[in-house]
Amino acid sequence: MLSEPYLTTRRENGWNVPLLVWRTGEPLLAVSSAPLGGGIGVRRWVVNATVPMSYDRDDPTDHLAELADGLGLDGPGVGLLTGVDVTEVVARADGGVRVWATVGLGTPVWAAAPAPATPVQRVGTVNIVGYVPVRLGEAALVNAVATATEAKAQAIWELGLPATGTPTDAVTVLCPADGDPAPYGGPRSTWGAPLARAVHAAVLAGGAGTVVPWSDRRPG
Repeated sequence: MLSEPYLTTRRENGWNVPLLVWRTGEPLLAVSSAPLGGGIGVRRWVVNATVPMSYDRDDPTDHLAELADGLGLDGPGVGLLTGVDVTEVVARADGGVRVWATVGLGTPVWAAAPAPATPVQRVGTVNIVGYVPVRLGEAALVNAVATATEAKAQAIWELGLPATGTPTDAVTVLCPADGDPAPYGGPRSTWGAPLARAVHAAVLAGGAGTVVPWSDRRPG
């Protein structure tokens, strides 16, 4: 089981910045595109950390590992970064599936757009964390990432943005590590369908609200 995230803060470079932390009651199987803990494997925690829009570190994996160590998180986990204030997280549930999204749409792009003339911002980001209550097979896990991404793109289109996402979006889907694996994770499958609906609802709500990129605020 994946816990509800708890909110904490860290002091870094003169800033008080927030983090969301999920802990697992037991190791969970995960698929993720996150900088830390990406790929498929057993994970014990998830961190979604706010960084300022001026973030320019070129070692996000090491940075996230430092944050996890400072939080006392043991074992393998997943670490995500975003330019959004993670206190604005949106949670949705559907049919036993739970989803949390931090939605930053300040740098919307088409996935298949021509190469940009100027560099895009590196942070902003739609980060999605989902939990499915049954074991998914590895192919179903990969399909679940595609399903979540399709649902995100649908929500962005319904928000009226000419985009499929941002350049730095990430998806993490977790499920129990034991049990008979469900073979499918597509949008019309038993577990992919509620995942799609929950992601769509979370991104739609987050994008329609007052969520704004985390700016370079005065040190607090």
